[in-house]
Amino acid sequence: MKARGTTVVFVTAPSRKVAERLAKGILSKKLAACVNLIPGIRSWYWWKGKVASDPEVFLVIKTVASRLESLRRWIRANHPYELPEFLALPVAYGDASYLKWIESSLLKSH
Repeated sequence: MKARGTTVVFVTAPSRKVAERLAKGILSKKLAACVNLIPGIRSWYWWKGKVASDPEVFLVIKTVASRLESLRRWIRANHPYELPEFLALPVAYGDASYLKWIESSLLKSH
């Protein structure tokens, strides 16, 4: 099924504890239907003119386009990094039932 606004967002966090706090907050605010935490990554990046490297936890967030700006603002307000990663990629295609689940999870009030 062609996705209509389904989006995957990438965010990194400095620890599992922070990643879990972010995931729980994102879900409690209904900003996403699902957050996967992938521990054990190591990021290498330019920061303030120098190459830096840190262990991180990778968050893969499944949401819809209409929630992106609210999600971005929430991440910026609740993330410990000065400049947290926030990359949103549109989903071009996916299992129809899974895509419907993402959309319906964010429409239902619990």
